[in-house]
Amino acid sequence: MLKIFNTLTREKEEFKPITPNQVNMYVCGPTVYNYIHIGNARSIVAFDTVRRYLEFLGYKVKFVSNFTDVDDKMIKEANREGITVPEVADRFIKAFYEDIAAINVQKATINPRATDNIQDIIDFVKVLIDKGYAYESDGDVFYRARKFKHYGELSDQNIDQLVEGASEHIGEAEFDKKQDPIDFVLWKKAKPGEIKWDSPWGEGRPGWHIECSVMSTKYLGETFDIHGGGQDLEFPHHENEIAQSEAKTGKKFVNYWMHNGFVTVENNEKMSKSLGNFVTVHDLVRKTNPQVLRFFLSSTHYRRPLEYSQANLQKAADNLDKIKTAYNNLKFRLDDAKDTDDEEIVTQTQDIIEDFKTAMNDDFNVQNGLTEIFNLVSLANNYSSRDTVAKNAVNVILKAMADLTSILGINLDSQQDLSEEIQQMVDQRDQARANKDFATSDKLRDQLKDMGVILEDTPQGTRWHIND
Repeated sequence: MLKIFNTLTREKEEFKPITPNQVNMYVCGPTVYNYIHIGNARSIVAFDTVRRYLEFLGYKVKFVSNFTDVDDKMIKEANREGITVPEVADRFIKAFYEDIAAINVQKATINPRATDNIQDIIDFVKVLIDKGYAYESDGDVFYRARKFKHYGELSDQNIDQLVEGASEHIGEAEFDKKQDPIDFVLWKKAKPGEIKWDSPWGEGRPGWHIECSVMSTKYLGETFDIHGGGQDLEFPHHENEIAQSEAKTGKKFVNYWMHNGFVTVENNEKMSKSLGNFVTVHDLVRKTNPQVLRFFLSSTHYRRPLEYSQANLQKAADNLDKIKTAYNNLKFRLDDAKDTDDEEIVTQTQDIIEDFKTAMNDDFNVQNGLTEIFNLVSLANNYSSRDTVAKNAVNVILKAMADLTSILGINLDSQQDLSEEIQQMVDQRDQARANKDFATSDKLRDQLKDMGVILEDTPQGTRWHIND
């Protein structure tokens, strides 16, 4: 039985999808004015892992994640470069797809763009005005936050404290436009030279919060199963989404709210673009094995903070290498495996799979799940060292290792083939060893090591892997 920690109730709840065997899931996507950084990637990987596990359990997942392709940051970047906002968006959306492909993140079922849904946004805002939840003020449209009786429940905040905080952070001009300091913008009046669209309230553009309410309900329905995002989105973004959506529909917006922890750097500081302490995935995958980066990002429980450091990346690389080595050593034994059964090993493997599911069913606890993956590693290592192995048992362990690690986004069969030149050197070394010409054998081993090819001598022959 899968249980999910629901941010709204602050409890683990049994997962019951609205439609049997179907999960509708929305995750807030990036504002596409720059490359995604490790903090962004943590959220992307966390919910890709959630999606993969749901699919492993047999659910069909409709996964929607938006692109915010118009806002103040987009306009500022376009002005800085002397190009249009859509040109900025197109460039970084293309880079986004390249970067998530590098770390083996599945594409969303739908990646809607805010600018493709302007009329839907306008229609949504009109309904909120008609219902008395929103009002126009000098070309801007604001939402009456106090009118929504559940405002502040998701982030567990007192509305009076929110009023005090809002009063300290808004300028005089905006303060004069609002009926209440905690009211938030749905539609922004265009400033001279800004990208804009016609609306009943004059030329302008959507506020940030409204786009996710519009696109999630458009593609997933007025009530859907899971909404995810980073902890920093709990307030005000997700709080505002709930207020907007439930005011419009009169229905519960989302059944399960999930929020991932921050990526931190030195001194436990949150990684963010605003603090200037971020590392982009675009740069990192050019100097770090993308599978190592993926493993690093996916091997900590999604709600816990994740500390980015070279030491932790190296630890992830070492652990991933142990898994790959065990997998490849066992796979090598298929060449001499007997066409027989070993039901004891099959049963042990199935027990580990069930223990893995028990761990992951507890709010996607990947750390405990990894314990079971390493139990498979031990089983694989012990079995591959036997004099005789059964083909069915080898295949069962291999499949289990591949299936469980794929939930973390790791492809154990991604080993590249050796070039013809390197294969010839491996063959020459094998012949030198057979001839007891150990000087030549050692020389060839060292040459191959310098080329990044690591050799392993086993009773069944020479194995190799590429040094990551």
